[in-house]
Amino acid sequence: MELGNDTHISKFLLLGFSEEPALWPLIFGLFLSMYLITVFGNLLIILAISSDSHLHTPMYFFLANLSFVDICFTSTTVPKMLLNILTQSKVINYAGCISQMYFFLLCVELDDFLLSAMAYDRFVAICHPLHYTVIMNPQLCGLLVLVSWIISVTNSLLQTLMVLQLSFCTDMEIPHFFCELNQMLQLACSDTFLNDMLMYFATVLLGGAPLAGVLYSYSKIVSSICGISSAQGKYRAFSTCASHLSVVSLFYCTGLGVYLSSAATQSSRSSATASVMYTVVSPMLNPFIYSLRNRDIKRALKRIVGVPVT
Repeated sequence: MELGNDTHISKFLLLGFSEEPALWPLIFGLFLSMYLITVFGNLLIILAISSDSHLHTPMYFFLANLSFVDICFTSTTVPKMLLNILTQSKVINYAGCISQMYFFLLCVELDDFLLSAMAYDRFVAICHPLHYTVIMNPQLCGLLVLVSWIISVTNSLLQTLMVLQLSFCTDMEIPHFFCELNQMLQLACSDTFLNDMLMYFATVLLGGAPLAGVLYSYSKIVSSICGISSAQGKYRAFSTCASHLSVVSLFYCTGLGVYLSSAATQSSRSSATASVMYTVVSPMLNPFIYSLRNRDIKRALKRIVGVPVT
């Protein structure tokens, strides 16, 4: 097989979901609708939190950051796919592919860390309510978000720089709707041992540590709720973390679903379809989960649209 020098690579081909042109209008309409719902829904959450002083608390501070990251997350992949369908082109240039991969990794890791920080916030609120305002002070909240950004940017940059050192084969077809790290490594003709080790290490450490934090926090939360004697007290305690638990379950379950589908089948198209769940569907549903299950958010949204608040 002929090897290509990475300095001469000018483009990749994103194969997307279907080779059937008849399905492209349907795919375009579906993803455009989901993208607009995601952007406007998360923007409304950010606007509601920033405009209502009652929502200037640690939980909603993390939620506003999560909504911003979800907008960036979806904007990293969907607009390019929509443009390719609209222009009937599958081409993405080399720089665009590398940039897309970098920002995708960044947003995934930020989502992971922010969900972990929100789980810790709920743990403190339920298990140590008397010390909540002391522990979850603005300095700590800002530090948690800052550290999340630093770690995510560093890892994404390192992964991207490692990919830039690779040479690629003449086959530039990516059986996905965006430039995903694992797909890029499969196209490389040079040795990817270090890239693979770095990817697995980052997955275990940067993916496993936040997940372990979430599981630990909720194990303590469940134990604390079970210790409450009254049914009303249990319901009130659980309701404060129900929305976050729903979002966490959606994020990790869809991510696990993508991994299992990739392991169970050799079809990259099936993996691409499964990836839609956590790259598009999860960010789209998050605003609905928080607005439908949260009285404070619903009250703030009503004020924004001018609906009388009772």
